Amino acid sequence: MTSEETAPGAKRWWRRPWVGPLAVLVAAFLAYSLPPYLAMDPARSRVPAPAGFAAHYWFLVAHVLFGTVAIVGVLLQIWPWFRRKHPVGHRRVGRIYVFAGAIPSALMAGTIGALSPFGPVTSTLDVLGASLWLGFTVAGWKAARERRFGEHRKWMIRSFAMAMNTLLTRVYGPFVFLAIGSGKDTRFGGNDQWFTDVSSATSGALSLFTLLIVSQWWLERRPARRPARAR
Repeated sequence: MTSEETAPGAKRWWRRPWVGPLAVLVAAFLAYSLPPYLAMDPARSRVPAPAGFAAHYWFLVAHVLFGTVAIVGVLLQIWPWFRRKHPVGHRRVGRIYVFAGAIPSALMAGTIGALSPFGPVTSTLDVLGASLWLGFTVAGWKAARERRFGEHRKWMIRSFAMAMNTLLTRVYGPFVFLAIGSGKDTRFGGNDQWFTDVSSATSGALSLFTLLIVSQWWLERRPARRPARAR
């Protein structure tokens, strides 16, 4: 064990209780999301192709594959142990996250989101989320290049939040379906498409604004004071 790990007040990996559960959640999400697109079979797509967009499925596959690189990369990037013990690896994974994950995945997400089959509200939310992800990521990379590491950290926390957008939307989805589905016949007149559009938009809005609010709270929170002896 190194002196850094034994120093009073040092943050050991087991004192980050969110790392393990988040990794398990990401693994479960990928295990559910990836298989239909690895088969390269449009018939297995979970998102119906909008009319007039023949390449929709291939844009979706690209988004999913680049997004997988992004979500695994960003998980490593926010792991304090990896960032502290392997700074060279942190920089290399960061470049992979930016150029082989976040940027291409966000561009694909914006393209397919603009023509979402789940209505104009979901389309707007998808494009907004993709634009924020792209903007936050580029701002974070630019700050790192200019050695403004404090700003780099802030932008990349926001980028991480947007990388989790699709995952959190899927988490909210079943609860939203249950919450508004009980009155489906009354509220939506039995119109399945309307019900699907409203459910999708509600899940997307809850996810996007939850992540923006929580990431900003995280950046503005006051860290706990360390004991005087540790300081």
